[in-house]
Amino acid sequence: MAEEKVVAQEAKAEAPANEAPKEERAPRGDRRPHGDRKGGRPDRKGGDRKERREPKDDMEERVVFINRVSKTVKGGRRMKFTALVVVGDHKGQYGFALAKAAEVPDAIKKASEAARKKLYSIHLVKGNTISHEIVGKYGACNVYLKPAPEGTGIIAGGPVRAILELAGVQNVCSKVYGSRAPINIIRATNQGLNNLKSYKTMKELRSKE
Repeated sequence: MAEEKVVAQEAKAEAPANEAPKEERAPRGDRRPHGDRKGGRPDRKGGDRKERREPKDDMEERVVFINRVSKTVKGGRRMKFTALVVVGDHKGQYGFALAKAAEVPDAIKKASEAARKKLYSIHLVKGNTISHEIVGKYGACNVYLKPAPEGTGIIAGGPVRAILELAGVQNVCSKVYGSRAPINIIRATNQGLNNLKSYKTMKELRSKE
């Protein structure tokens, strides 16, 4: 028995010598990145892959209202979120949109992109105010807008303030009558701003009366 154990130990000791030497693996710190290997994928941090960058513009966006809505289907209720976003460049251009998605960030992104696709423009007079008084109407909502002297600021609240600030109006007075739904208020304000006429046109119209 003792001789058999000695023979077995000698065989084990000779076995590694007969085998081919294995290649030593480099430590983790010395390994090449994926982008440097031949036939490998490009490096994620740079390499051949182009970075996706969102187009930059001078538009500032503001979230006015977020609401959770549901749709009842055969399997139950499907919950989604709606976002009302207003964009503007503070120089007479503005836009707004309402979008819906399963998550709040997605709804805001969709509304922002839709608002940038359809922009409105208004002409501001001296003092960064509107040219004359006007009432914007949409459905059961009426928004009264009145020019104000320089230094007055924007006397408005909620959605009206958001759309006037981003449009570049700095001095104005407003009052909302009727429906208080944010989207209706913004649409009524937009209707009023789109119907504004220049000072020269209003002077001619008043002289004919």
